[in-house]
This record gives sequence, structure tokens and C-alpha cells, in this order.
Amino acid sequence: MKKIFLPIVCILSLILVSCAGISANASNPKNENKLVILHTNDHHGHPLAFYDYPCPDQGGLPARATFIKSVRDEYSNVLVLDAGDINTGRAESNFFDAQPDIIGYNYIGYDAMAVGNHEFDPSPAKMQKQIKSSKFPWLCANISKDGKPLAGIEPYIIKNVNGTKVAILGLIDPNTYMTGNPQNIKDIEFADPVETAKKLVPILKTKADIIVALVHLGTYNPFFTKEKATGSVLLAQEVNDIDLIIDGHSHTKMKEPLEIENKYSKKKIPIVQVGCWGLYVGKAILTLDEQKKISSMNWEPCPINVQYVEKKDGKKITLYAGEKIEKDPVLLKKLSKYKEKVDAFLSKKIGVAKETFSNKESREKETALANMVCDGQMWYLNSIGIKNVHFFFQNGGGIRTTLGKGDIQKSTIYEILPFDNTIVTLKIKGEDLLKFFEQAATNIGKGAMPQISKEVNLVINSGKLVSATIDGNEIHAERFYTIATNSYIAAGGDGYSILKEKGFDNYDTSVMQRDAIIEYISAQKEIIPKTDNRIKTN
Repeated sequence: MKKIFLPIVCILSLILVSCAGISANASNPKNENKLVILHTNDHHGHPLAFYDYPCPDQGGLPARATFIKSVRDEYSNVLVLDAGDINTGRAESNFFDAQPDIIGYNYIGYDAMAVGNHEFDPSPAKMQKQIKSSKFPWLCANISKDGKPLAGIEPYIIKNVNGTKVAILGLIDPNTYMTGNPQNIKDIEFADPVETAKKLVPILKTKADIIVALVHLGTYNPFFTKEKATGSVLLAQEVNDIDLIIDGHSHTKMKEPLEIENKYSKKKIPIVQVGCWGLYVGKAILTLDEQKKISSMNWEPCPINVQYVEKKDGKKITLYAGEKIEKDPVLLKKLSKYKEKVDAFLSKKIGVAKETFSNKESREKETALANMVCDGQMWYLNSIGIKNVHFFFQNGGGIRTTLGKGDIQKSTIYEILPFDNTIVTLKIKGEDLLKFFEQAATNIGKGAMPQISKEVNLVINSGKLVSATIDGNEIHAERFYTIATNSYIAAGGDGYSILKEKGFDNYDTSVMQRDAIIEYISAQKEIIPKTDNRIKTN
């Protein structure tokens, strides 16, 4: 099934300044009949403000802390939640296994976090260290190991907020068995989230006034496909009595809640999600009646120093989507030391990008950035004497951010390729390689989207493979081919189990993908974005 992200675009200039919450109305500081739920998702290791095309100094936990404090100053009853994937992003996070991010979440006072698929990127030991250092619970009801809950993870919590009992249920995408690090999830069981919720929600109904599903399932549009709904949409349709679904995983930026009708109660269940990287904080203001039930909800995505460029009088000017938010000085000092430790190593210039290499469509189509990554890996293999490789294959979801025009620093490559994946070569029979490409063709729009080096040409029509050639030649079923990919895909990640099952003579170079690209760019000195129709889709 092709998953289509919701066509909901945040029109930055239209987001209300009041969303920043800096100028709070002090005339009613308590708002006793209001419950405010602030939420984030897919933080992905962005503890400090960062460059997001086309502007620097956006997001960051110090500014987020200031925003959340301003909301708490206005409202007595506030919950702060995260829908998962705190791991894997910028170098100042990756180098320290997300400890800076957890320090920031602790400082802010998060109430709970759902477990995301990238929580399995670190080793199990490192994951447990993260859980123990978190002053907030990690929630997930549909994972287990040897039939028992995973250590340190709770299925749900119930928060008593000024007399109102709020149940918060955690769920994860069951496809994490494909999208998670294969080495770290081999003993983990992922149950169906809908069936899990059907068992637990009736129990929570007897214990709580309000039920919030804090999930890492993904919000995929149910209106443009005749196939069965998936992710949080399916949860809303199938499970009654959930009052609010706070989602993550698909990085969907909403400007208003998606309301899905439950097929049993016919009640509209709102689903909310705020993109990724902490650029927005969702703000749900729930008005409660005398029975402590929700009588109304207002929701908005609040920008955290999000900026955009606009032309005025022939000149480009930078504007804020909302108010500029000052950074909490205490938290800024705590986190800056992590950046200082990696800056000396990562600030070195390695080359120049003559134009911007965008990452916006790396899960949808061939992109210049993905081409550079794949071709760069091939260049590196040749440079170290591995010359018998037919092509390099990369999953589009493994490329994480845009490469801006201008000087390229090592730190940027760590952001583009944040995962600790090495380059692996393996052999595979032609008939199995064709099956691999047939599977790849079904992944347009997903993290498993095929991206390939220049030796390969794929023609894909409506998710089906039309043709595949290597160096202009058809693939022979009985011939053996040597391919290179990252260690995640070689181990069967993103559902490409055929490589694990049919591939042989695997050789792990032990060279990190990002280190190969650093070497490649250093040798090229200047790189220019280009596409050459190596992947044709329609």
C-alpha cells in the first residue's frame, strides 16, 4: 500500500502570534476548567537551535523550554507529552546517545514519552541507560520480550491533574520489526496496536476521565486511497472511547486536527501531529465540563523560532512565523557544552555545495542528494580497491536532512546520515535481485524508497517494476551480482529481508557511510546537484 502523507501544509505566515504564548493573558492565570496538553513528536536529536532551510537558529530545547514555561504561567493544568523518536539526529545528540535531549526533556518537565521506532537505534544497554536517566516514563503497550513487558517501559500511566484523571496510552507501529535496527529488535515482539488498544481502553475507561493515545503509528491520508486505513487513522476508526490521539512517525505537519469518525460510536476522534525536530509544539486546550469530560477543544501548532524568507521591495527578508522566543539561559548552558565537544571535530570544512541539495522528496523520487550519497559510496569503494561492485542501494528514509548551498562542514554530513550504518557488500543471484527491485518498487513514498547509484536504471509504474537494468544491460536471472548497501538494509531492514535470506558472501567494510561521504566530498572539493532519470516513476 502506498502511504500518502496528509496534504496539510503549515502556512507559516498565518500562524497566530498568540501561539507563542509569550504574552499570556494574566487576567485569568489559573483557567481551572481548562486542561492544556502540549506535545511534540519526532524530535530526532535536535537539542539546540539549528539550521533548517532556508534559515538558521530555529527550534531547540532552550526556546521550547521558554515557550512551555509561558504556557504553565497562564494555565494551572498542563501536561507535556512526546510521541516518540527522541533519538538519531544531530551530532551533539548522536555522539552522546541522546543524553543532551533527555537532560532537556527532564528540565522542561515532560510527563511522558511514547516509544518510537528510533528508540531501538541504540543498543539495548544504551536504551536502558536512556530510560533510567529519564525522569518521565516511556510508554508502549504493544511491545514485549519473551512474553513480558520490555524493562523500564510502561503500557500506560494515569495522571491526576487537579482532580481530573487522564489516562495516557502508548503504542508503536508494529512495522518497527522492519524499520528498527535488526540487531537490536531481534528478540522484541510487536503486537497489533489496534487489538492492544481494544483490550486496554475499556479498562482505562473505568479508571480515568479522559483517554489520550500517545502513539508512534503515523498519520496517513485515508481519503485518497480505497485501501484500508492504517496507523493512527485505523486506531481512531476501530477503537472507541479515545478522546485524543497524539501521533508521530510520519512527520506530518498539521495546521488543524484530523477528525476521524469512529465506526462504533460515530464520534469524531481528533488526531494531531506537529512535523518533526521540535520546530513546532502542539497546543491542545481542552475545556472540561462539571463531569470532567471534554466539552470542546482548541488546537494549534506553535512555532519555536521557525523562520522563513520573503521578498519585500526586491529584497529578501527573514521573518518569524510567530514571536521570537528567547532561549532559557540555564538549559542553554547545560546543552551547549555538548555541542562544544563535537564542534572542534565537526566544524572542519570539507567542500562546497554549488547549489542546495534538497531532501524533501527522498522518499518519493530520485533526488540529487540521494544520488550524491549513492555515487559517493561507490566512489569510496573504488578508492579503497573494492572495484567489483555493480551498484549501491540506499533507503531514502536513511537520508535525513537537506544539504544547503555553500561551505560543507563535517557536522552537516552527520545530520544527513545520522545512523551508525556501515557499508556492506554482498552477492545475490539475478532472479533474487529482480525480486528485490520488485519489492523496492512498492516502496514509493516510504522510508524504504529505493535510491540507487548511477549504474542502475529503474522504471516503476504505479508501484510495479517495469524494467531494471545495470550499466544498460538487463539483469540475467542465473547470473550473480555484487551489490553494496548500508548495514541496516543488508540485515533486512525496512522489510528487505530478501537480502538477508538470499544474499551471501557478505562483507562489512566497517566504514561508516558518513565517513565515506566526507572522504568523497573532500576529494571532489565542489559538488553540484544533479539527477539523471536513474529512477523513472509514474
